[in-house]
This record gives sequence, structure tokens and C-alpha cells, in this order.
Amino acid sequence: MLTPTFGYANDFDPALVPRMKAGDPEYAWELVTMFPSQGTWTEEEYLILTDSTNRLIEYTDGFIEFLPMPTESHQNILLFLMDLLRGIVTPEKGKVMFCGLRVKTAAKKFREPDLVFLGTEHFDKRDNRYWSGADLAVEIVSPDDRSIARDYQEKVSLYAAAGIAEYWIVDPQESKITVLTLPEGKSEYVEHGVFRPGETATSKLLEGFVVDVKACFDAAKA
Repeated sequence: MLTPTFGYANDFDPALVPRMKAGDPEYAWELVTMFPSQGTWTEEEYLILTDSTNRLIEYTDGFIEFLPMPTESHQNILLFLMDLLRGIVTPEKGKVMFCGLRVKTAAKKFREPDLVFLGTEHFDKRDNRYWSGADLAVEIVSPDDRSIARDYQEKVSLYAAAGIAEYWIVDPQESKITVLTLPEGKSEYVEHGVFRPGETATSKLLEGFVVDVKACFDAAKA
């Protein structure tokens, strides 16, 4: 149960329901004030919030950020890549999960990558609520400027600092897949390759994870 200021379950006043249905603008304000102010969210409050919603929400130093809802084309690409990964990742190699799984990348920082892989040798990072890191992360870039900056800039730095060995940026708008790898003992990625239609994107970390770039982006239209 959340604290009373969080506005969940027994903390909710049923008397507000008629006002909500009537479109009372003061209702919206009362609803908003049930939640912590930006910059004051704790990790546990973030986890409880995301336990209770199907929205993709990331967390940084007390701030939460709602990610764009995935489109059908976005999900088609995700399923295409998920099927490829699951085809090569046996239980002996590790585990693959898709968006909705929270990944803690540092203290007071949680992200929700589109796809993540964790090798069996690092299964101590697994928890039922979230993983404390990953070995490979995949982000499918949404077309808005905020998402582009997040995936190409912020997450490049954050995932490298978290020790995620490989980061794939799948960009349908630019029709390219960028694969970044983290040299052993380093804290910055190097470019393994930028792959376009007619080429095959390859993984340095996972043998057998190869992606026909044209087929990947064609899957968006399926």
C-alpha cells in the first residue's frame, strides 16, 4: 500500500467520482496532488507506480518520464527481433525479455528497454520486479525529438556506464540499425557497425544474432 498522499486504493475518496464524471476541473487538480512532485519520487514509489500500470515509465533521480505508447509498427519490429533472439538464446545461454521489464542502470535510475538479454553468468542481477543491469539492450526509436535524443544520446551514456556490453539502436525513420559495443574495462561504447537495408546487422556479443535490416523494417508494415 502506498502512503496516503499517493492516492491509491483505500486513500481514494469515492465522493470524487461524480465530480470526475461531470468534468469538474478541480477534480483533476486533486488527483494530481495525490502523487509526489517531480524530483521527489523515491525508487519504491516509482516501482509501486509501475507495478500498477501498463504505461512505459522511466525514472531518473526523483523524476519520472512517460514514454510514447508503442505503435503497431513499433511492436511489429519488436516481435521480429524478439523472435530472432529467442531463436538463438537457449536457457543455458541466458534470458531475453521485452519492454515492460524495468532495468536499474544506476542508483535512482530505471529504464525500460524494448528488448534485453542477460547471460546465465549474470543471473544474480535478476529480480522478480526488475533487473539490476543487462548484457544487451535494444531500443526502437520513436519519431519524436525527445525519443531520438533519449535513445541516441542519454541512453548511450547511461547504458555504457551501467556496463551493458552491447546496445542496439533500431531506427525505422532512418532505416538503420546502429550496434554499439563496450570494450572490456572501458566506460564508453565504440561503434561495431551502422547497418542499412541490403546489409546484415551482427552482434559481437551473441553469436548467431544476425538481422536482415530490410526484413526488420519491412516487418513494421506486416
